[in-house]
Amino acid sequence: MAQRIITFVTGNAKKLEELKAILGNNFPVEVTSHKLDLPELQGEINEVSIKKCQEAARQLNRAVLVEDTCLCYNALKGLPGPYIKWFLDKLEPEGLVKLLSGWEDKSAQAVCTFAYCTPDDMNVVLFQGITHGKIVEPRGTRDFGWDCVFQPDGYSETYAELPKTEKNKISHRFKALEKFKKHFTK
Repeated sequence: MAQRIITFVTGNAKKLEELKAILGNNFPVEVTSHKLDLPELQGEINEVSIKKCQEAARQLNRAVLVEDTCLCYNALKGLPGPYIKWFLDKLEPEGLVKLLSGWEDKSAQAVCTFAYCTPDDMNVVLFQGITHGKIVEPRGTRDFGWDCVFQPDGYSETYAELPKTEKNKISHRFKALEKFKKHFTK
């Protein structure tokens, strides 16, 4: 039987590194990566993930895995959600905190959705992980998105302050990838 290969659609080396660390050496499928500029779609989390995955499979004509990461503030009814990349780019970490300055509720969810499909049938399978926490003033390194402002429940450190091995045991990405792993190791 030929080795199965899944192409993780990302240009972010940190995401690829974290994905491979979480999947570990015993994952039965080879994961490669490919940077692909996909349209930035609007909509709800699952809807965006499905459409991005189908488009990636169509363009690359192979089995693909795409990731959509969201940061959802309870006070803002889920925003910035799937638009966190743009909010972070324009406002930087300090601005993400200021968004909640008029609200007592600083709780949030980090949501990671992996979408997988093959070009044969285009049926998308979703794997979603959620970590509850709160938004805090930036602490720790700033080398990985909004990690410096998200403090997971039960911790006194932000994602950015946690050792990578600890973060990789509790993160929204870890939870989604655990479901993905189970799908391929049944």
